[in-house]
Amino acid sequence: MRPSDGRARDARLRIPELGIHDLEVRSYVGRTDDARGHAIQNTGIVASPTGPEGGTGPGGVGNYQVTGHRTSSSRIFEFLPELERGDRVLVTAGRTTYVYRVRRTRITSFREPASLRAQRAEVPGRPGVRATRAMITLSTCRTPEDHAEGNYWSDEFDNPEHRIDKIGVLVRSRPA
Repeated sequence: MRPSDGRARDARLRIPELGIHDLEVRSYVGRTDDARGHAIQNTGIVASPTGPEGGTGPGGVGNYQVTGHRTSSSRIFEFLPELERGDRVLVTAGRTTYVYRVRRTRITSFREPASLRAQRAEVPGRPGVRATRAMITLSTCRTPEDHAEGNYWSDEFDNPEHRIDKIGVLVRSRPA
């Protein structure tokens, strides 16, 4: 298995356990859940922020971040919370498919800067730690759970207080 050079680029996403096949992932310079990312998600696809405040590109060493709507637009990540440890996430970029395995779930708070830094860190959940392997963070809102708990807070982009992050590691790469 070889990670990629981490170059930012568009890709295709497949999550067999959720019935997601050939979903467009649009790369952009930014950070998770900013205005530009929301505009991309509102078209019914998922967004991948890169650059100084974002993550690495598909298959790259570090945190490849992918965000999608759960309760609005296409609801493409509606069932993301159901992903379990060991489930596969496949990302195809160019002529290579990167196969990740989900390892854990993390909850991010938009009201806590430290929590956002942890989500966006090179090693998810560990700000300041240098990455030595390729990882992925799939992120979507926790709106239904927040509302059920009586938490109706949202930011200027209508992000609820919490996000559900599924963290995975690259286990192999293969020709597309």
